[in-house]
Amino acid sequence: QVQLVESGGGLVQPGGSLRLSCGASISTFSNYVMAWYRQAPGKQREFIASITSGGTTDYTGSLKGRFTISRDNAKKTVYLQMNSLIPEDTAVYYCNARYAISAYWGQGTQVTVSS
Repeated sequence: QVQLVESGGGLVQPGGSLRLSCGASISTFSNYVMAWYRQAPGKQREFIASITSGGTTDYTGSLKGRFTISRDNAKKTVYLQMNSLIPEDTAVYYCNARYAISAYWGQGTQVTVSS
């Protein structure tokens, strides 16, 4: 049973930073492409960034430069560093693991950007 557990969300003021973590209970974690998505109230879930085992990254254009994805294969963890946060970044942030036809989601962690 694959489990993804996100952590690190919370309330942050505009301009602040947060680092999200996603721990994975996957024996072959290094095979998986890991990604972060988010879903704001009333909106569809949107792709943020992904990272392969070898460290190749992909970002949605609007967030590149403020958000950075990374992973530690030894710790089976993927991170999302978020800087210069704005209120529009308020959303539930989800971790995703994908390999071949298999895909898994975490339960999400709430990020609220507000003064």
